[in-house]
Amino acid sequence: MENNDQEKDKLAQKYDMLASKFHEFYLAGKQRGRESMSAALEKAQEKLTSLGEFSAEQGEELKQFLARDLDQTIADAQRLGEEAKERFHPSRLGAGALASLATVLELTGNALHSLSDKTKETLTYKTGEMTSAGTLTCQACGEKMQLKKTGHVPPCPKCTGTLFSKGY
Repeated sequence: MENNDQEKDKLAQKYDMLASKFHEFYLAGKQRGRESMSAALEKAQEKLTSLGEFSAEQGEELKQFLARDLDQTIADAQRLGEEAKERFHPSRLGAGALASLATVLELTGNALHSLSDKTKETLTYKTGEMTSAGTLTCQACGEKMQLKKTGHVPPCPKCTGTLFSKGY
């Protein structure tokens, strides 16, 4: 049992390493958006695999988990953008700084909406998969579990369900 926990901890560290390298490559690029995110993720996985940090198969699996988590983050940000756009709609505000902020938020919301359209598929997290910190909600019973750090998705403590949705 202890050996299995150590292996899971090592895999979580590798996931975090991939996330960090992705972040480095993404910020180094000039373009922003889904295509540049995919390119940075691919480059990070290739770099860490070539350095021997993980096998090609393990790197591919971690890359898929990280891509899924990034898609979920984009979807969450899009929802927040929609809420901010509604609250700060220029027609609800007077002239001045708030109206300017509302215009910026509206443009940002539109950009996030465009990204979200590309990731509309339901993002389901399964027991045993790797994910970053966040709140997992069991799709069977609605029980919420808080992951405080990167790790494997456990079964639901209430109903032993294996499918979850995620929020932050």
